[in-house]
Amino acid sequence: MAQVFDRSSNALARASLVLSGLIVIALGVGLNELQRSPWVTRQGQRPDQPVPFSHKHHVEGLGLQCQYCHTSVEKSSYAGIPPTKTCINCHAQIWTNAELLEPVRHSWATGQSINWIRIHDLPDYVYFNHQIHVNKGIGCSSCHGRVDEMPLMYQQSSLQMEWCLNCHRNPAVNLRPTSEIYNMAWNGPSSDKPVWCAETVLNGNANGGYIDGKRAPTAQAVTCRTTDPSGENPNVAMVQAFEQGPPHMSQSHSGTMGSPNATEGENQTVSDIPPASMPTPLQYHRFTDQGDLGRYLTAQYHIRGANELSSCEVCHR
Repeated sequence: MAQVFDRSSNALARASLVLSGLIVIALGVGLNELQRSPWVTRQGQRPDQPVPFSHKHHVEGLGLQCQYCHTSVEKSSYAGIPPTKTCINCHAQIWTNAELLEPVRHSWATGQSINWIRIHDLPDYVYFNHQIHVNKGIGCSSCHGRVDEMPLMYQQSSLQMEWCLNCHRNPAVNLRPTSEIYNMAWNGPSSDKPVWCAETVLNGNANGGYIDGKRAPTAQAVTCRTTDPSGENPNVAMVQAFEQGPPHMSQSHSGTMGSPNATEGENQTVSDIPPASMPTPLQYHRFTDQGDLGRYLTAQYHIRGANELSSCEVCHR
């Protein structure tokens, strides 16, 4: 009986198996690259907005702070899109007849909100809290990029889960002093531009960021500065401690402080404060590397470890 298949069929069968495997691998790689591409993540895209709002003009040019428009970023889970009233605060005085701002005037006259297109739009199943990130030392530019240099707003990061996990596994590389949260140009410390940080002195004692046994707010747990404090009068450090200290101590522009026992609103200088209430000078640490600063802030901000932050139980409880 004659053979149905030629001997070369064995080679063809092996080649077809190898080719099928290569096709499957190529398909997998292609799909993986597709789901990472800007076509899916919308990274770098600039959608057409009802009004071409320029962050560069308002932030870099006019010096507006992020919190002026995004009022809830420090106290809510979302930053919030500013209402038309925020725009009218200025544009009732300037550019009042500009055709470019007609949607703003129409919104203000009719009470209908402007239909802004959300740039950083996470899936509904993702819970992201702006408040905890801002108050734990994550700057605006760490996630949103140099907004102050964007004539038209776009999404700089992919916002995919691996992007979030990379930061949660090693948050130290992105942590900064809370005083630098809104500093878009922050690049971290270096040998040329060191940063000095100290554990805040509260109630006259360096107590690990605790007030009366209760954990202090993150902004009061550590004090950082970009100028060398070593050559200054110790009283200067004491004044800075009071700036981060109990809320009943009010500071005047002349460098004096209101006494908590004053009944007529009189100010006292630091030297007039009773010795029992005077804090001890701050003990500053000099940092020239972002990693060292980040690890220090991780401890001072009481940030959980990488295993806890990247655990599924953080969200799925």
